[in-house]
Amino acid sequence: MKAFFDSSALAKRYVMEPGSRAVEELCQQASLLAVSVICVPEILSALNRRLRERFLSPREYRAAKRHLLADIQDAVIINLTPEVMASATRVLEKNPVRAMDALHVACAEAWGAEVFVSADVRQLAAARNTGLRTRSV
Repeated sequence: MKAFFDSSALAKRYVMEPGSRAVEELCQQASLLAVSVICVPEILSALNRRLRERFLSPREYRAAKRHLLADIQDAVIINLTPEVMASATRVLEKNPVRAMDALHVACAEAWGAEVFVSADVRQLAAARNTGLRTRSV
């Protein structure tokens, strides 16, 4: 299965919260895993916020970052191409989503994802409107 994970879903691998178990299962089932080029900075931003707010210790942050960077070595990274930008524009014009959410959906569409994984309800709706099969975590 070609699984595309947005940042809200993949982040659940590095911080235990509702949906983390489902993300682990999907990662195990995926024959190919892809993320947008913006995924790593978004996850690192969220981890840094948790560090600043003291929800993560410096040691936990370093471990999560190391795990993320190791995972990404085996993932397909989808770049922002003219095709992705045109698709993101269509997603934005037809759905009430944020720009970064539209970019994730557009990257998944360009890659030909068999399943789009997210924790964001509006983004999942936009992905379905684009013709992607979705999985909420």
